[in-house]
Amino acid sequence: MGIKRQKTASPYKRPIGGQAMINLTTNSLYRAGAFALTLWLAAFGAQAAIIEVREGERIQDAVNQAAPGDEILVYPGLYSETVYVDKDDITLRGVVEGGNWPHLDGNKQLNDAILYSGNGFSVEWLKITHYKGNAIMGQAGNNFSIRNNWVIDSGVYGIFPEFGENGLIENNILSGIEDAAIYVGMSDYIDVRNNQVFDSVAGIEIENSRHVLVEGNLAKNNTGGILVFITPGLPIKSSYDAIIRRNFVLDNNTPNFGIPGSLVSQIPAGSGIIVMSGDEVIIEDNVITGNNNAGIIITSQDFVTEIATDTGSDPNPDAVQIRDNVMFNNGASPEGEMKLLMLTKFSTTGPDILAYQGATTAERGSCISRRNAYRTHGVEDWADCDSPTIRANDAIAGREPSDSTRALATKMLPEPAAPRVINDDASGAEIVYQGICAGCHAYNVRLIGPPTLAIQAQYGGDAVSIAAYIANPEKKRPDFPTMPPQDHLSEPMRQLVAEYMLALTN
Repeated sequence: MGIKRQKTASPYKRPIGGQAMINLTTNSLYRAGAFALTLWLAAFGAQAAIIEVREGERIQDAVNQAAPGDEILVYPGLYSETVYVDKDDITLRGVVEGGNWPHLDGNKQLNDAILYSGNGFSVEWLKITHYKGNAIMGQAGNNFSIRNNWVIDSGVYGIFPEFGENGLIENNILSGIEDAAIYVGMSDYIDVRNNQVFDSVAGIEIENSRHVLVEGNLAKNNTGGILVFITPGLPIKSSYDAIIRRNFVLDNNTPNFGIPGSLVSQIPAGSGIIVMSGDEVIIEDNVITGNNNAGIIITSQDFVTEIATDTGSDPNPDAVQIRDNVMFNNGASPEGEMKLLMLTKFSTTGPDILAYQGATTAERGSCISRRNAYRTHGVEDWADCDSPTIRANDAIAGREPSDSTRALATKMLPEPAAPRVINDDASGAEIVYQGICAGCHAYNVRLIGPPTLAIQAQYGGDAVSIAAYIANPEKKRPDFPTMPPQDHLSEPMRQLVAEYMLALTN
């Protein structure tokens, strides 16, 4: 191969050029947690190498050659492959020249563009199109950065960090995704900033994750703009401490084209922001307009039908704050259950804000500011966010009153999270299950793949057959998509994961 490897004192001293076809904001990297992450990566790359990849060469060959701390530069051209990064501290950076991008195209044959399980992984400036599964998927890697990428029609998920800690998703543009354009699953300490997500089923989805900042994004022309969910049946049972701030949530009226039977396929079109069971969610300073069903919906898991219960997770949302949003022209044409609900109120239009099914009681600690500025339903028992009681509670909790989120720059950690180590043992199998399998298989709820409970019933105790299927799957159920092969996992690990899956009880 013609891949070039060159040593440099620090690859981070040399700017990587290219005028982007799409105007992406780049200076926000030097904010708070992102800056700390960059410095950390730079320190590890002090004696690193730059490896160059050009059209006709394979990016995976460069990854195989790379050592921790190396930077891989991918030059403009067409690349059709799946890239798997299982090494720590690797940077994968596209070089955009004269509007020409390095372009990964799956031709609707390949499932994934980029998979990473290494810690300290960074990927940016790549155009990714026509994959069947995921554009960029994290499989339990910590301290990641996903920036400035352009993703079109990449299948089920666009950007999908699963079971990761301390990460940045910034300045990406995504469209045409069957589930969620940006999907943060079972992760902690994540910033999702300044992205554009449109023409997808879900724009941004925060699922069973904690300590997340969703700020400055444009969510437009999706089925649902921004979602904060607790999905039952997953290993992580909670979702709390999410700030949804300063986003533009506009005209999310695209008919739902999610995979039939999947959880997200049941989201009604015209939904701006949905909080389903999430706790301690603050929705503040957003512009939310033109969403035909409703602007903001706060609800329990009952909002999505045919969902199984999970005794380990609370189905009702607690301590939700709705503060100082700009909302107008929402609810013009409600559909389904929302339409029937509003007809009981002698209205043919939906609300700006709906609290529904387990989200309406005062003791759950939710509050709203400027209540009379919006058309609302179900928030009559909610407190006033600026009331003396709420201010006193803020003081007890050590929060600034009223404007408590505005001084917060990031949810990322001030120092890198401990690298996640995956060994071929039982503890490693648990991490792999949470970082890979649980992205599509909940225990007793249908996601993209069949529930784990159904897999247990089908295979009984035959872990060997499951391990073989993980490496070389074939389509068995007409109502589910074909599972992507996970043959990058070692044979012992596949066996351990199969045994772990068969032993699960919730």
